Amino acid sequence: MSEAARLIANHRVHVVPVVLALANPPWQRDVWLDPSAFEDLDHVFHTLFDDFCDADEPERYLGVSLRSDEEVVLMRELGVALNAAAAEAPNDTDAEFLQASIWPEVVAIAGRLAQVMVANDLRELAVLLDEGAVPNPCQVVRGTTGNAGDQRDGRPSSDMASSQVSPAAAPKRP
Repeated sequence: MSEAARLIANHRVHVVPVVLALANPPWQRDVWLDPSAFEDLDHVFHTLFDDFCDADEPERYLGVSLRSDEEVVLMRELGVALNAAAAEAPNDTDAEFLQASIWPEVVAIAGRLAQVMVANDLRELAVLLDEGAVPNPCQVVRGTTGNAGDQRDGRPSSDMASSQVSPAAAPKRP
């Protein structure tokens, strides 16, 4: 995997779940309104505006946390809607954000963005698989455990398991 692909994957592992959370009102109520939960809208804002993207100027993150121009456009729309919701939350509480008149638009935009981001990630995964960047789990490299298909002397074997495989020991219980 290239360094650029690694960078975008490391950013998206933070951005995509936050966008998915913005697209899920029941989850928002269950998590963000629970004072014992770690995640809240502050986490969302830091992820989308400070740490892994800039929803005010998302074009700077094309190729960093965003994969396409469509994602950039939707992230900008999401940033505008989130800023409008912030204007309706004078005490900056999660409950105020969820009650903002613009909140249904935040959810709708996040839903579209989530759909595009997930589709783009799946397309990227398919490309990686096609390029052989990720080995097929059914392929076995000679010299590893599993069905090697050959005996140690190189002759074909009908044995289904390599001689390198040892039986698993049962875990000891205290």
